[in-house]
Amino acid sequence: MIHQLEHGNSTIAAAILDVQFPAYRIEAELLGFDGIPALRDTVADIMACNETFVGYRDGENLLGLIAYEKSGPELDICRLVVHPSSFRRGIATKLLEHVLEQEAPDRATVSTGRENAPAIALYKRFGFTEKREIEVAPGFFISSLVREMK
Repeated sequence: MIHQLEHGNSTIAAAILDVQFPAYRIEAELLGFDGIPALRDTVADIMACNETFVGYRDGENLLGLIAYEKSGPELDICRLVVHPSSFRRGIATKLLEHVLEQEAPDRATVSTGRENAPAIALYKRFGFTEKREIEVAPGFFISSLVREMK
Protein backbone atom coordinates (compact mmCIF):
# COMPACT_ATOMS: atom_id res chain seq x y z
CA MET A 1 0.00 0.00 0.00
CA ILE A 2 1.30 3.45 -0.93
CA HIS A 3 0.63 6.44 1.29
CA GLN A 4 2.20 9.68 2.50
CA LEU A 5 4.50 9.36 5.50
CA GLU A 6 4.32 11.80 8.40
CA HIS A 7 8.08 12.18 8.69
CA GLY A 8 7.74 14.79 11.44
CA ASN A 9 6.91 11.90 13.76
CA SER A 10 10.06 10.42 15.32
CA THR A 11 8.83 6.83 14.99
CA ILE A 12 8.11 7.32 11.27
CA ALA A 13 11.44 9.12 10.78
CA ALA A 14 13.25 6.18 12.40
CA ALA A 15 11.37 3.75 10.11
CA ILE A 16 12.47 5.85 7.12
CA LEU A 17 16.09 5.51 8.22
CA ASP A 18 15.62 1.75 8.72
CA VAL A 19 14.93 1.53 4.97
CA GLN A 20 17.25 4.31 3.81
CA PHE A 21 20.47 3.18 5.50
CA PRO A 22 20.61 -0.40 4.17
CA ALA A 23 19.53 0.75 0.70
CA TYR A 24 22.19 3.47 0.49
CA ARG A 25 24.85 1.11 1.90
CA ILE A 26 24.18 -1.19 -1.07
CA GLU A 27 24.41 1.80 -3.42
CA ALA A 28 27.66 2.92 -1.77
CA GLU A 29 29.14 -0.54 -2.36
CA LEU A 30 27.91 -0.55 -5.96
CA LEU A 31 29.42 2.87 -6.59
CA GLY A 32 32.57 2.39 -4.54
CA PHE A 33 31.79 5.63 -2.71
CA ASP A 34 30.77 5.88 0.93
CA GLY A 35 30.22 9.64 0.97
CA ILE A 36 26.50 9.51 0.17
CA PRO A 37 25.03 12.25 2.39
CA ALA A 38 21.88 10.24 3.17
CA LEU A 39 24.06 7.73 5.04
CA ARG A 40 24.61 10.41 7.68
CA ASP A 41 20.99 11.45 8.16
CA THR A 42 19.57 11.37 11.68
CA VAL A 43 16.00 11.10 12.93
CA ALA A 44 16.15 14.86 13.57
CA ASP A 45 17.30 15.48 9.97
CA ILE A 46 14.38 13.50 8.57
CA MET A 47 11.89 15.18 10.92
CA ALA A 48 13.10 18.66 9.89
CA CYS A 49 13.27 17.86 6.18
CA ASN A 50 11.09 19.87 3.76
CA GLU A 51 10.60 16.90 1.46
CA THR A 52 7.31 15.07 0.99
CA PHE A 53 7.74 11.38 1.85
CA VAL A 54 5.62 8.63 0.33
CA GLY A 55 6.04 5.06 1.50
CA TYR A 56 5.24 1.58 0.33
CA ARG A 57 4.11 -0.74 3.11
CA ASP A 58 3.38 -4.43 3.27
CA GLY A 59 1.12 -4.47 6.29
CA GLU A 60 3.00 -2.60 9.01
CA ASN A 61 6.43 -2.91 7.40
CA LEU A 62 7.84 0.01 5.45
CA LEU A 63 9.58 -1.56 2.44
CA GLY A 64 10.40 1.48 0.32
CA LEU A 65 9.96 5.20 0.01
CA ILE A 66 10.28 8.13 -2.31
CA ALA A 67 10.81 11.72 -1.19
CA TYR A 68 10.50 14.84 -3.28
CA GLU A 69 10.15 18.58 -3.29
CA LYS A 70 7.66 20.30 -5.56
CA SER A 71 7.80 23.90 -6.62
CA GLY A 72 4.99 24.87 -8.96
CA PRO A 73 5.10 22.58 -11.99
CA GLU A 74 8.57 21.21 -11.12
CA LEU A 75 9.29 18.17 -9.02
CA ASP A 76 12.71 17.18 -7.68
CA ILE A 77 13.06 13.59 -6.53
CA CYS A 78 15.39 13.66 -3.54
CA ARG A 79 15.48 9.97 -2.61
CA LEU A 80 14.01 6.71 -3.82
CA VAL A 81 14.99 3.69 -1.74
CA VAL A 82 13.83 0.13 -1.21
CA HIS A 83 14.99 -2.08 1.64
CA PRO A 84 17.39 -4.70 0.21
CA SER A 85 15.15 -7.51 1.49
CA SER A 86 12.49 -6.24 -0.94
CA PHE A 87 14.60 -5.64 -4.05
CA ARG A 88 13.20 -6.80 -7.39
CA ARG A 89 9.57 -6.64 -6.35
CA GLY A 90 8.69 -3.55 -8.40
CA ILE A 91 8.40 -1.29 -5.36
CA ALA A 92 10.59 1.52 -6.74
CA THR A 93 8.60 1.41 -9.99
CA LYS A 94 5.29 1.63 -8.10
CA LEU A 95 6.50 4.54 -5.95
CA LEU A 96 7.87 6.51 -8.90
CA GLU A 97 4.75 5.87 -10.96
CA HIS A 98 2.52 6.94 -8.05
CA VAL A 99 4.31 10.24 -7.47
CA LEU A 100 4.51 11.14 -11.15
CA GLU A 101 0.79 10.41 -11.58
CA GLN A 102 -0.32 12.17 -8.39
CA GLU A 103 1.82 15.26 -8.80
CA ALA A 104 1.70 15.41 -12.63
CA PRO A 105 4.72 17.71 -12.90
CA ASP A 106 5.62 19.49 -16.13
CA ARG A 107 9.24 18.74 -15.31
CA ALA A 108 10.82 16.22 -12.96
CA THR A 109 14.49 15.97 -12.00
CA VAL A 110 16.57 13.42 -10.14
CA SER A 111 20.25 12.74 -9.51
CA THR A 112 21.96 9.43 -8.86
CA GLY A 113 25.44 7.97 -9.00
CA ARG A 114 26.64 7.71 -12.59
CA GLU A 115 27.47 4.03 -12.06
CA ASN A 116 24.06 3.19 -10.57
CA ALA A 117 22.82 1.38 -13.67
CA PRO A 118 19.63 -0.03 -12.07
CA ALA A 119 18.46 3.43 -10.96
CA ILE A 120 19.32 5.07 -14.27
CA ALA A 121 17.48 2.30 -16.16
CA LEU A 122 14.41 2.81 -13.96
CA TYR A 123 14.32 6.55 -14.58
CA LYS A 124 14.85 6.10 -18.31
CA ARG A 125 11.85 3.73 -18.44
CA PHE A 126 9.80 6.67 -17.16
CA GLY A 127 11.09 9.03 -19.84
CA PHE A 128 13.96 10.67 -17.96
CA THR A 129 17.03 11.57 -20.00
CA GLU A 130 20.53 12.19 -18.76
CA LYS A 131 21.36 15.88 -18.93
CA ARG A 132 24.74 16.25 -17.24
CA GLU A 133 27.30 14.71 -14.96
CA ILE A 134 28.73 16.45 -11.93
CA GLU A 135 31.91 15.44 -10.12
CA VAL A 136 30.91 15.70 -6.46
CA ALA A 137 34.08 14.12 -5.06
CA PRO A 138 37.38 13.21 -6.72
CA GLY A 139 36.53 10.52 -9.26
CA PHE A 140 32.87 10.25 -8.18
CA PHE A 141 30.20 11.49 -10.55
CA ILE A 142 26.47 12.10 -10.22
CA SER A 143 24.18 11.90 -13.25
CA SER A 144 21.36 14.43 -13.43
CA LEU A 145 18.28 13.24 -15.25
CA VAL A 146 15.25 15.23 -16.40
CA ARG A 147 11.76 14.34 -17.57
CA GLU A 148 9.97 17.06 -19.51
CA MET A 149 6.23 16.69 -19.94
CA LYS A 150 5.36 19.96 -21.65
